Amino acid sequence: MTLIEEGLAARVIERALSRGGDFAELFCEERHGFTLSIDESRVERPQSGSERGAGVRVIDGEVTRFAHVDGLAEEDLMRAADGLASALAGDGTEPLALKAAAPPELQEIKVDPASVPAERKAEVLREADERARSAGDEVAQASASYSEGRRRVAIFNSEGLEATDDRTRVRLGVQVVARKNGTVETGFETLGEHRGFELLDGDPARIADQAARKAITLLGADPAPAGEMTVVVGGGFGGVLFHEMTGHGLEADAVQKGASVYAGKMGEKVAEPLLTAYDDGRMPHEWGTGAIDDEGTPSHKTAVIEEGRLTSYLYDRLRARRDGTESTGNGRRATFRDLPIPRMTNTYIQPGDADPQELISEVEKGFYAVSFGGGQVEPATGDFVFGVSEGYLIEGGKVTKPCRGATLIGNCLQALARIDAVANDFEMKTGFCGKAGQTAPVGTGQGHVRIKGMTVGGTAV
Repeated sequence: MTLIEEGLAARVIERALSRGGDFAELFCEERHGFTLSIDESRVERPQSGSERGAGVRVIDGEVTRFAHVDGLAEEDLMRAADGLASALAGDGTEPLALKAAAPPELQEIKVDPASVPAERKAEVLREADERARSAGDEVAQASASYSEGRRRVAIFNSEGLEATDDRTRVRLGVQVVARKNGTVETGFETLGEHRGFELLDGDPARIADQAARKAITLLGADPAPAGEMTVVVGGGFGGVLFHEMTGHGLEADAVQKGASVYAGKMGEKVAEPLLTAYDDGRMPHEWGTGAIDDEGTPSHKTAVIEEGRLTSYLYDRLRARRDGTESTGNGRRATFRDLPIPRMTNTYIQPGDADPQELISEVEKGFYAVSFGGGQVEPATGDFVFGVSEGYLIEGGKVTKPCRGATLIGNCLQALARIDAVANDFEMKTGFCGKAGQTAPVGTGQGHVRIKGMTVGGTAV
């Protein structure tokens, strides 16, 4: 079932360009969501919601005009198109006839999560809660949440494009709070994919064990060390560091504004040849995956750094046009109420040849950052500060004492240049990324990565 008829879409685009403009686009969306949570061993009231709407955009030179409407009624869509056209005073522009693109290769959804009773979803939460609480007497609190969402989009534009996508995501998250002798620590773990309810086959409650282990382990943590040392960044959640310190600086809107440390560095060496990194919106079942972006461009696997050299920025249509190049399929928007902007999808460092244990064993004294909390990055300078949510000392080539209160302080270009080993234990994790008031699902990943010489800010001297 299509969201709107092709003929209506064509009329909206024609009306939007009736008084000029270079480009017009109609973005239609329908979304459904469901969430359920458990806290203090009580399953909370389920929440569900749905909405439909559309955004209409007209580009005239360097000026973009945009309107959005709730619902997909013809009179509302035409009114939005008229409003945009009224801001122009030229001759009409004739759009090309719409032509449906080949159906995208959608991720197979074996079990539609909407077809699964809420009672079954509550069972998953109860099992996670029980597993977390049985991990040890130190566990003081446990909570878990389940969410599912389906998003159908249809994009039409004046260049004749007609494209659709159907995206279903399922996610389970567990948070555990442990307490001992006045010390309180938190552990968090997630499981999520662009997949149906089959994601929770097997043993999804294993993430409760992992969250509890993290919280209990950190109860025995010492104050973090301070100073410059070798840092090993863990796989999976460790990929957040690359996402934040490098990925945002490669988004073309920041580059074109001169607000990125990577501006003007295309083709230059920014890391050792052992490092290759991608943004890949086509990765099967990953959190940031989609058949197309939110402008109808097929998702790409884009090498942003190849054997140490900067090889691509991440583009939507508008920024690609300004640079005389093609979109990389990174035009994303949070909802139909938003304009598309360049956004990462699944960003990761390609697995290397190193064994993770050998990578650590070669460090006499250093710090092991397994996962991160919040952080700040200044894209224009590349300077960053990240809080470490789980970290350990490395002494004599072995991971030893857990540490609390650690931060990683550095500069993107310096940190990239000092990566001297990438391990083969590749893992992806889920996340949400905020930018320009919009939030988007993203995947991050890597194997273990070693950085020779990085400042660790801590409380120990």
